[in-house]
Amino acid sequence: MHVLILGAGFSGSAIAKAFLPLAQSVTGTTRSDDKLDGLRALGIDALVYDGATISPELAAAMKRTTHLIQSIAPGREGDPMMRPGTPSLAELMPNLQWAAYLSTVGVYGDHGGAWVTEETSLEPVSARSVERVAAEKAWLAFCRDSNIPVAVLRLSGIYGPGRNAFCNLEAGTARRLIKPNQVFNRIRVEDIAGAAIFLAEKSIGGIFNVTDDEPAPPQDVVAEAARLMGVSPPPEIPFETAELSPMARSFYGENKRVSNARLRDLGFVFRFPDYRISLAELWAGGQWRG
Repeated sequence: MHVLILGAGFSGSAIAKAFLPLAQSVTGTTRSDDKLDGLRALGIDALVYDGATISPELAAAMKRTTHLIQSIAPGREGDPMMRPGTPSLAELMPNLQWAAYLSTVGVYGDHGGAWVTEETSLEPVSARSVERVAAEKAWLAFCRDSNIPVAVLRLSGIYGPGRNAFCNLEAGTARRLIKPNQVFNRIRVEDIAGAAIFLAEKSIGGIFNVTDDEPAPPQDVVAEAARLMGVSPPPEIPFETAELSPMARSFYGENKRVSNARLRDLGFVFRFPDYRISLAELWAGGQWRG
């Protein structure tokens, strides 16, 4: 197994680390030279890729790739692997056996707090979610045309070591915004990695919500983290009066409960099925700072 992670950021590097014991090689890309040493310290073969220019070193890694995880966000021109002028995947990766595309539950848009599944209609609100829908369609079309399984992983709010409510409380940036009946799903980064390995080893394609079991109000997560830390939670702030960036405000404009039943029905077991179990593990293990 030769694994290539396009975009070895927070999620991509966690996936790469999880594949290391299983693969003959694991290569990850980053846009910045500054991040190469950090990835290499994890045992990952790190290369620079800006989403446009494929270096000879990256081309060689692509040639041997059997398992691909595409974690680079699309832009207005589409997914970097699917843009006009980019060589075909068949040419770039002749040994490819399985691929995963990391998407987002944002493709569902707002469903008024109702439950959504992989069969629910897509009603993206933001431009970035519209771009994700287009990228998903391109990868699913590649799956149909090539008979290579592609797993589209729709991820909810990602957190884990170094990126969590404890870090926000310590930094003084945690807020408890109160918007009645608003809930979000979330997902520990290790469970994203686990789901990718689970599907890769079984060569399973399709669309999967990779999310926890319990959609919950965001202020409850902050309160639980504060309780574990033994500190006072920040005061409650009504959503209507909160100062938010346009992106943050649009985030709160989408309200839904996301089901992970399809993935669980295949036999995948989440290590962190809800935020309470996850926060308790992060705090007890002392790894919350990353």
